[in-house]
Amino acid sequence: MFDGPFDVFALIIAIIAILIAIKASSQAAELRRRFDALEQMFYAQRPVQTPPPLPAQAQADAPATMATEPPPLAPEAEAAPSPLVTEELSPPPLAASPAAAAPPPVPAAAPGFEERLGTRWVVWIGGLALALGGFFMVRYSIEAGLLGPGVRVFLGGLFAAALLGAGEWSRRKESISNIQALPIANIPAILTAAGTAVAFATVYAAYALYGFLVPATAFVLLGIVAMCTLAAALLHGPALAGLGVVGAFVTPLLVSSGKPDYWALYIYLAVVTAASFGLARIRLWRWLAVTTIAFAVLWIFPGLDTEQVQVAPHAFHAIAGFVLAALLVVCGFMFGPSSEDGEIEPVSSSSLGAYLFGAMLIVLSSAHADLALIAFALLVGATLLVAWRAPAATGALGAAAAAVFIVFAEWAVRANPDMLVLPGGAMSGIGPTAIDSSVTLHLVMAAIFAIGFGVAGFLAQGRSNSAIIPVVWSAAAVATPIAILVALYARIAHLDRSIPFAILAVLLAAAFGAATEALARREDRPGVAISTALFATGTLGALALALTFALEKGWLTIALALMSLGTAWISLQRPIPVLRRLAAIFAAIVTARIGYDPRIVGDAVGTTPIFNWLLWGYGLPAASFWGASIFLRRRADDPPLRMVETAAILFTALLAFMEVRHFATGGRMTAAPSLLEFALQVCVTLAMAIGLERLRLRSRSIVHNVGAVVLTAIAGLISVFGLLILENPLLWSTDVGGAVFNLLLLGYALPAVLMLLLSYAVAGERGKVYANTIAGGALLFALAYVTLEIRRFYHGPILSTGPTTGAEQYTYSIGWLAFGVVLLGVGILVNSERARLASAAVIALTILKAFVIDMSTLTGVYRALSFMCLGIVLVAIGWLYQRILFRRQVAPPPAPQTGA
Repeated sequence: MFDGPFDVFALIIAIIAILIAIKASSQAAELRRRFDALEQMFYAQRPVQTPPPLPAQAQADAPATMATEPPPLAPEAEAAPSPLVTEELSPPPLAASPAAAAPPPVPAAAPGFEERLGTRWVVWIGGLALALGGFFMVRYSIEAGLLGPGVRVFLGGLFAAALLGAGEWSRRKESISNIQALPIANIPAILTAAGTAVAFATVYAAYALYGFLVPATAFVLLGIVAMCTLAAALLHGPALAGLGVVGAFVTPLLVSSGKPDYWALYIYLAVVTAASFGLARIRLWRWLAVTTIAFAVLWIFPGLDTEQVQVAPHAFHAIAGFVLAALLVVCGFMFGPSSEDGEIEPVSSSSLGAYLFGAMLIVLSSAHADLALIAFALLVGATLLVAWRAPAATGALGAAAAAVFIVFAEWAVRANPDMLVLPGGAMSGIGPTAIDSSVTLHLVMAAIFAIGFGVAGFLAQGRSNSAIIPVVWSAAAVATPIAILVALYARIAHLDRSIPFAILAVLLAAAFGAATEALARREDRPGVAISTALFATGTLGALALALTFALEKGWLTIALALMSLGTAWISLQRPIPVLRRLAAIFAAIVTARIGYDPRIVGDAVGTTPIFNWLLWGYGLPAASFWGASIFLRRRADDPPLRMVETAAILFTALLAFMEVRHFATGGRMTAAPSLLEFALQVCVTLAMAIGLERLRLRSRSIVHNVGAVVLTAIAGLISVFGLLILENPLLWSTDVGGAVFNLLLLGYALPAVLMLLLSYAVAGERGKVYANTIAGGALLFALAYVTLEIRRFYHGPILSTGPTTGAEQYTYSIGWLAFGVVLLGVGILVNSERARLASAAVIALTILKAFVIDMSTLTGVYRALSFMCLGIVLVAIGWLYQRILFRRQVAPPPAPQTGA
């Protein structure tokens, strides 16, 4: 009997609604009877109120007092005329003082669950059940074949008329009675809404399902129903408007056919949209306009996922909705509401942007069909026109610019661009050619869009008393031509060198430069300064693109970095805050660019050490960011400056790391690390940390401060895990090279010296623990160098092979002692307590080695010599400390005392 769970669910809702309505009706009658009884008892038993008795003295003095001295008036009543006194001795009647007699109003109690159930939910469910009943009656008659098409349409219209009549009768009945309808459960509005929804469905079925109506007749009838809904909503309020709009947009889903007719659907939706926008305009219901736009945009998606997209009806739907929104929704344009001068109204802008989004989807789904492109171009042009006449819709310019870029970017990615750059042209039958209709149409549209946005954005300057309006125009005028040029370059030139595109970029830069000079000579108007800065930035961007188009791929990174430098310089000449943020944005873009390919140019880095693409790809951006930071620091120390300084430090460090890796691996950037690479990285990182420590003392920049700490930490991690563990020549078979000038000198001696210099650079500026830790690292690496050099003397370039002899063990002790003595001598000469403490640590370690290792491993003369040398050195150190460092002064004898 039931064809699906939805039908069963509808029947259950209807049964529950009837039961609840019956129970609610009986309860309402009982409550009315009880209320009448209580009202009669209240009036029958109400006592007569008498004035309170006066005291005897007061009664005796009352006549005289009342006759001679009237009571004082309240301050706010002094200007009012005195009332006439009819009886002086008797108090005024009760009716004369309603404020004293009437009790204060009791606040109405919040409705309980039963009241909400019986007065609200029943009405809502009933209206839904009525609407669903009409829809399912039509559906059942179709499936069961009980009635002919004509009878079905007639019954549907009759049911709609009955609902509308019932709604109007109940509205008039309530208007002449003393019963006030609930504002959120208005029965007349619910009945009228259900009737309008059934009327929409009936007319639509007569046209789309049975063909009884031609498109013109269906359009007229649907328009009549829409106007009736509009008039009814004006009488019944927002409840009818909301339910009517939802029902009208959901009707095509409930009453559908196997073969969708998009023309009929979109004509119907156009009428519904016009009625909804008209009602929203008359009653100023923004929520209704937003709801209508949301439903209308959702109705663009059906049919877009098919292979053969019907472009014409979809384009009609987007254009019709756009035109209706422009006429009725956009503030300050045609029939739209009024708007504040110089303010961007969100609904006005988003309404146009929503239909632009729909037109963009049609273009992408139809594989850039000509009709879809033409419709999209018309809507973009209309957006410029509407925004020009109505500043409230200026926000739609951003949506238009974004949609244009997405369309051209998707077109660039969709086709195979390799077919366009073959020496002999495109292969026949494979991919588009550079002169086919699609490319030609896109090029024509690109020129129109670029000129339209650019010229309109320039001419819009100075037309508004608000700063945001001209800024949005100038931003769209600068960003849209550049984005289109990049998309065309990617599509046609496949990101390879292209002199024609470089010439176009130079011409675009010249146009932006001319606009900048023209705006700079104008009088000061709101937003002109920021717009001038945007056009100047566009000039730099176009010049950077010209370099990119004319040179190799890696120059794109360099060009963007130069844009940051140029923008920072312009911000110094014209102190506009947005320029500082633009410089930071360019720095962020370049930083994100290297995340995609750290080698900048892929495998074409080259094999020449130092002077390769890494030097240009990282060195020039680093220099640009350092220069930009200098320009930005002259004005303020703010977040844009810190972003640029961070980029400068990052690119400097990456330049060093990448060049070290390129040099250590011979150009094979993916090879495994080595002792040489770790040694060079530690040395370079420590050198940069020392430079930042010196720089931060002058700049007092938090970025330089944090950068120095980060580089120090990186150097420490590479030192410990790289030099002491992963590539330690004592643990792995590594060829360290010659006897003196070898990897040990580079990997352990030079880092020790740099760590020592870094410890002195931070002494007194940072905590003692921080400086002493770095100094301890210097001591550790210096001692490691002495040890490894001794082992290199006994074992040759491969330190991990061969046994350790007694002579070698003895040499270690002698070498450590000598190193400790040298540290002590340095500490005495320069009066450095840190050097003397380091000497004490080394000598203590030597003593520990002598008693733990030498005593058990050395034999014969080496054991004796080891302890003898150790003793001599210790005695000598004690003598030095007593005679030189802590020499006690002998007090002279006291002078003899003489008499007075």
